Amino acid sequence: MSGAPPGSRVVRVRHESGQISVGAIAGDELRLLATGDILATLEGGERPDVVESVQLHDPEACEPPEPWALLAPLEPPETWAAGVTYERSRAARMHESRGLDVYDLVYEAERPELFLKDSAGRRTVGPGEPIATRGDSEWTVPEPEIALVLGADGKPLGVTIGNDVSSRDIEGANPLYLPQAKVYARSCALGPAVLVPHDWSIPFEIKMRILDSGDEPVFEGTTTTANMRRSFDELIDFLRCDNPIPRGTVLLTAP
Repeated sequence: MSGAPPGSRVVRVRHESGQISVGAIAGDELRLLATGDILATLEGGERPDVVESVQLHDPEACEPPEPWALLAPLEPPETWAAGVTYERSRAARMHESRGLDVYDLVYEAERPELFLKDSAGRRTVGPGEPIATRGDSEWTVPEPEIALVLGADGKPLGVTIGNDVSSRDIEGANPLYLPQAKVYARSCALGPAVLVPHDWSIPFEIKMRILDSGDEPVFEGTTTTANMRRSFDELIDFLRCDNPIPRGTVLLTAP
């Protein structure tokens, strides 16, 4: 079979011995493959053999049993983000920016907002790991986003979940402070799995639920990629315009 088949979810896990393996999710089962290279699995070629199958501890969260531990699905050489791509994100950022109309202009413009969120994974954590707030910020928000995993030719190989953690008060004070509001240690999270969609034209439903220390919900929200101002292909085209991006680059597509 060539590559990861449509509709499949793949993860990376580490054995307590240090061995890293790619696993394919099948119901409540994790099928460990004879490879640790998730990009090669997504890109194609001969699909590695299944060497072991284990029952997932938590199928919804893709959490494997001991002695395996879930990792970020990949280590992107670069992680980029696109902003103000949804109507609701435009409204939220205009509200926080003291009435400035710059976000309205970006939303309506032909050219999208793009910025480098991380490189070499120095500011990115995986599933189950804590994100962070800046020490000089009083208002930090999570931003759940569909994240595109791109191949060597810039074509999307699959999607994962990204968290573009942001210091809203810093960005709201002045849009030129965006790098400080967006780029700092543990300001990005990825995972748990990479999904290979059956059909890229079908919109994704995005749901976020935040629980307190007692597992009680403090926030719940939903949106859909059907509300996006720009398509995935359009965002990728702008990202790659005179900008060579390496294989395995991730593009966050805004909440």
